Amino acid sequence: EVQLVESGGGLVQAGGSLKLSCTASGSPFETYVIGWFRQVPGKEREGISCIRTSDGHIYSRESMKGRFTISSDNAKKTVSLQMNSLKPEDTAVYYCGADALLQCRTIVIEPDLADYWGQGTQVTVSS
Repeated sequence: EVQLVESGGGLVQAGGSLKLSCTASGSPFETYVIGWFRQVPGKEREGISCIRTSDGHIYSRESMKGRFTISSDNAKKTVSLQMNSLKPEDTAVYYCGADALLQCRTIVIEPDLADYWGQGTQVTVSS
């Protein structure tokens, strides 16, 4: 079992950048695919991007490519999400999620299938 803790959220002006981090503990890090997701109140959780920590393979939702970049530091057991050119509509609670059996594409498309979740971090983009 893996435990996930997100950090790095906050308030930023439109056009600005933030870097979120997801630090894992528990089971061996390379066992999991780890992704970033976001949720706005009243809406379903949305997959952004996912990385397979064993080899760095990445799957990202097409609409998120270009402004959002996922990366992994296996030595630090951390998966980061660099977010650039932020827009007010990016305001949401951002979560990292992990799974030991499913592929990145699966959990990005169907986030509820991921087994493990962090507590989330709020990102607010002001106009």
